[in-house]
Amino acid sequence: MSCVIAGGGPAGAVLALLLARAGVEVTLLEKHGDFLRDFRGDTIHPSTLQVLDELGLAEEFAKIPHRRAYGMTMVSDAGEIRLTSLRGLPGRYDYIAFVPQWDFLKLVTSAAAAYPAFHLKMNAEAYDLIRENGAVRGLRYRDASGEHEIRADLTVAADGRHSTLRSRAGLVPKDLRAPMDVVWFRLPRHDDDRTDAFLRVSAGHMMVAINRETYWQLAYLIPKGGFGELVRGGIDALREPVAELLPWLADRVGQISDFDDVSVLTVALNRLRRWHRPGFLCIGDAAHAMSPVFGVGINLAVQDAVATANLLAGSLRSGGPIPESTLHLLQRRRLFPTLVTQEAQRLVQNRVISPALSRRFNPSRMPRDLTRIPGINRLTARFLGLGVRPEHVEVPAAGS
Repeated sequence: MSCVIAGGGPAGAVLALLLARAGVEVTLLEKHGDFLRDFRGDTIHPSTLQVLDELGLAEEFAKIPHRRAYGMTMVSDAGEIRLTSLRGLPGRYDYIAFVPQWDFLKLVTSAAAAYPAFHLKMNAEAYDLIRENGAVRGLRYRDASGEHEIRADLTVAADGRHSTLRSRAGLVPKDLRAPMDVVWFRLPRHDDDRTDAFLRVSAGHMMVAINRETYWQLAYLIPKGGFGELVRGGIDALREPVAELLPWLADRVGQISDFDDVSVLTVALNRLRRWHRPGFLCIGDAAHAMSPVFGVGINLAVQDAVATANLLAGSLRSGGPIPESTLHLLQRRRLFPTLVTQEAQRLVQNRVISPALSRRFNPSRMPRDLTRIPGINRLTARFLGLGVRPEHVEVPAAGS
């Protein structure tokens, strides 16, 4: 086996597709039986839409039910504030697509399945690395039939922010801290509700609302580690602020029957100082857990995958171990956009989220329309839509 990837999220699935398309023998392990996990990141930004286009998947993606957002709006007690507009962004795509992540992953893995070099194992949990002569030479995994090994020239950890393989490799991320956690839940949507996704800010409260056509997906921000206190206050401690922030949902908050109806995201913001060992590489959240600020986690993961395939596909196809110096080139390329994006997230966390949750943020002092400030919108639109260093598919399909 040339490459084995642990983790069927965006980073692992896109990398597996790109490698299989290039004729590299690759096995993708996903520890769950399907991709149907609610409240996962699902904002597909223009940079990722462009990658799908380059892979010939734009038409299939367009068939997936989704909503398009051409900008971002903050709703405060003092009124609405236009934060940015993606109109006029270079390229074919000037919008963010809100699509359930499981639909995105199904699209990618279905496309990969068309290539004989692709192998997918579901319900397969990677739990350890195979080491020989100071290098990683594959992994061990367990499924319903027992424990197994896969030997490979390159083992990739794309198994998320709590990566087991990263830990087994002795790599420990640097914690950059986040001041909040997120309580996710859903409420029914009525036809006469507003149609956009938006950020709602009030004294001591912050919430993101995403239109899912038949329901609202809602993210209520709480101080870091504050879920226990919220639970001790009873379910009304959640219902009441939701009704206050979004009065038109007041008649529906009773449908949050108890805390079993919510999911809690413990927000992490961290990154590895070193992404690799001989024969081993971390990408996506395993290399850098992103805050939900800007909703760019999927897109950074996809960019990692594209850069990895561009750099390593040729060597993997030729066979033999990948020099660790080559893996370091990948880290060097992707570290800069990671650093810049995380620092921007920290700025928003420190200047907006922390003050808002502690009642010190006053949005009434902000301009009503930031898109009219010369240069500001162009900069923020490119950062939000394209990222710091957008990657493009360079490795050709096998036989082309």
